[in-house]
Amino acid sequence: MGIRLIKISVVYFVIGVCMGMYMSMTHSFDFTPVHAHINLLGWLTLAVAGLIYVAFPNAAETTLAKVHFWIHNISLPIMMIGLAFYVSGTESAEPAIATGGTLLVLGIIVYAINILKNVKS
Repeated sequence: MGIRLIKISVVYFVIGVCMGMYMSMTHSFDFTPVHAHINLLGWLTLAVAGLIYVAFPNAAETTLAKVHFWIHNISLPIMMIGLAFYVSGTESAEPAIATGGTLLVLGIIVYAINILKNVKS
């Protein structure tokens, strides 16, 4: 699971960096919240989680790790697409942000439970 998280984090990193480059080239920074969330919750968070799972393979082999991976990687795109529409002026996208965000928090709670339960010295 650790390697899988590291690899998917790189996908989010590329997306976030490309968004940043696009905003810089066009001098339009409307999507800054999306860019920041993709880099933080996509690239950084998943890379660190992946490294922790590499360091603690017992935690990586659990059902909780798989549940975290899938919830995180389903909810983050929902939240980010909703946020992109919202900052573009589509206020009706707010439920997508709320749904994706709530699921993302649940996924992170699953991750926290997994770490607290299965990471031992």
